[in-house]
Amino acid sequence: MSTQSHPSGPQARRGRSTRTRGAVLTAAALLGTATAAAGPATGATAATTPQAPARAAAPAPATPDCSAAYRITQKLDGGTTWRMCWRYDTDAGLTLDRITYQPPGATAPIKVLTSARLAQIHVPYDDGGAEYDDLTGAGFGYGLQNLKPAECPGGTLTTVKVAEVGDVKGLCTTTRARGHAYRMASDNGSKVWQAQAKDLLVYTVNKVGWYEYITEWRFTADGTIGANVGATGSLSPVDYNATDGRGWPLGKGARGYATSHAHNVFWKLDFGLDGAKDRVEQFDSTVTAPTGGGGPTVKTKRTVVTKELAGDAKNMRWWRVVSGTGKNADGHARSYEIVPGHTDTHAGRGFTKHDVYFTQARACEKFASNNIGNCAAGAGDSVDRWVNGETLTQPSVWVNIGFHHIARDEDQQPMPVHWQGFQLAPRDVTAMNPLTPADLASQNGQPDLGS
Repeated sequence: MSTQSHPSGPQARRGRSTRTRGAVLTAAALLGTATAAAGPATGATAATTPQAPARAAAPAPATPDCSAAYRITQKLDGGTTWRMCWRYDTDAGLTLDRITYQPPGATAPIKVLTSARLAQIHVPYDDGGAEYDDLTGAGFGYGLQNLKPAECPGGTLTTVKVAEVGDVKGLCTTTRARGHAYRMASDNGSKVWQAQAKDLLVYTVNKVGWYEYITEWRFTADGTIGANVGATGSLSPVDYNATDGRGWPLGKGARGYATSHAHNVFWKLDFGLDGAKDRVEQFDSTVTAPTGGGGPTVKTKRTVVTKELAGDAKNMRWWRVVSGTGKNADGHARSYEIVPGHTDTHAGRGFTKHDVYFTQARACEKFASNNIGNCAAGAGDSVDRWVNGETLTQPSVWVNIGFHHIARDEDQQPMPVHWQGFQLAPRDVTAMNPLTPADLASQNGQPDLGS
């Protein structure tokens, strides 16, 4: 049986084949029960895991409800301010809570997410010899890496207290240029409106065997949130054995065959837009071929998702989470659209067959597979089992982005980062582009000719 992307090691918790946690833990720690732990750069004792705020329609406070050591506040070019709290868990790793977005000119922050974090990294190998749940079965959280200042350019490195490991300078908060925020030239070419943008980045690096995962959250000045995981490190040196056609030859000639495998990354999101209960909507567009002398036509249908759903991505299909109370200055309901990146949907397990899940929020439903949330007997231990027709009154959103990793020569050595993730794009959160220049602010709903 292949040991795949890890050397040998004992079973960790329960479930399918598991990976070793590395030399940072003793055997006793490997068998111990992990609890949430986090610490500020000052080395103060870890704060109690924050409780989710009450879901009321009141404006968000200007300062997140957490101590200064666990608070992230960043004002970006153009005037947008993001605020959030962070904590760290030895299963889920980095968790961001109470995320608010305050566009320039707004009198108060807008509540966006009550919680956002990874929910699993599921790694099955093509030969069926091994299958891993890196968060709950392989010690993901224990593998938090110390970062050097050069790995957090222009930013702040914060010390995290990791249970059974100690202090790790592993949380980076920084800003990074991304080019144009917008550009528009006047019709006569006499004027160009443009702005360059910087994003807020919050990230950690966790080592699981040979792999290292960069968990990155990106927040932009126009209100977009990006969630990405980058896999780097090394191909497993003990897995150059895929001579059955389920691998790729590496090195001179065909001496080694690195076994192909998948990285199925899950995120769990709890919204609470404007602090109220949310609803989920699905949109599907149908294209009809042209008839007569006209062009093709497109009709878009909106479906309110009232029951738990295992959703499949489809051409011209998308979902949004809509605020139950909040509206922008135009009177339109605020929402965030889920924008998946490229994905390789893996059909090998029930929980990997679908691209997005909407479930009724349950405190015990924490991880998309190999769940360790202590749900009631018979509840199942994966997200697909929790989609059972219940009415959605407080939806949790689970996003699954897969990558089928067929290794290449360039993956050695070390392996370049390969990214997978998605965005949350604001839809009607503000009445116009929040970065609109003052001399264009009057053009809401009807752009002027000549501009």
